[in-house]
Amino acid sequence: MEEARLKRLRWRTRRGTRELDQLFGWWLDERFADADEAARLAFDELLDVQDPDLWDWVMGHARPPRDDWQAIIDDIRARHHL
Repeated sequence: MEEARLKRLRWRTRRGTRELDQLFGWWLDERFADADEAARLAFDELLDVQDPDLWDWVMGHARPPRDDWQAIIDDIRARHHL
């Protein structure tokens, strides 16, 4: 079950731009395994968001409407010095 979930998420981290692919793929590779189930679910739901919104959030031009999404975005931004 977990392997199927990871494969599905890996596919979903493939976005419209290489930059988003790398940023969200990094979180999946480096943080997902140690995240609690709430953060894992938040990441899964975050991947439903359209690329322009994700890009604005990652670049700091806007904030996501959910605090759990913001925590993931903050982690990505901190790791990549954005």
